[in-house]
Amino acid sequence: MNQVFDSSVPSLKESVKRLNDFYLANERPYSINSIAGGFQLVTNPNYDIWIRRLLGKSNKLTLSSAALDTLAIIAYKQPIGRYDIEAIRGVDSSGVIKTLLTRNLIMIKGRADGPGRPLLYSTTKRFLDHFGLNRLSDMPKLKEVSELIDSDPSLGEQIAVFESEEMKENENEDN
Repeated sequence: MNQVFDSSVPSLKESVKRLNDFYLANERPYSINSIAGGFQLVTNPNYDIWIRRLLGKSNKLTLSSAALDTLAIIAYKQPIGRYDIEAIRGVDSSGVIKTLLTRNLIMIKGRADGPGRPLLYSTTKRFLDHFGLNRLSDMPKLKEVSELIDSDPSLGEQIAVFESEEMKENENEDN
């Protein structure tokens, strides 16, 4: 392998680290972040308000609590159909799903094999970008999230549904 590749050439990650060290040392207003499996040149958050004023942009993409709930369900359970989402949430989710599709945070992944062959949804690269994730595995595990129940009891009902389903899946994998 060393015969094919020059071992003296720094890796991409090393080069990015050196650039970021240079930017920091020279008080540059930007850095290179690893996001969604790639790299992105981003401005320092301290300059955000000035850039938004300059460009006439409003605040970042905002999502309703219903949209965040639905997005979390899709992120942890993907691919998942609308009826399964509604079973977890307990309310109609078609409007929220349409909004998430329009904002390109979710996509149609395919169709289920069940009756009516319902659409299945999964998250997109824009979802990863929006939440600053490289991959889905960077999301907190449901067990970690359950520790938040102590600080906000209203989270308990939603998390309990996920944990019980996760335990069933783990039991099925063990068998």
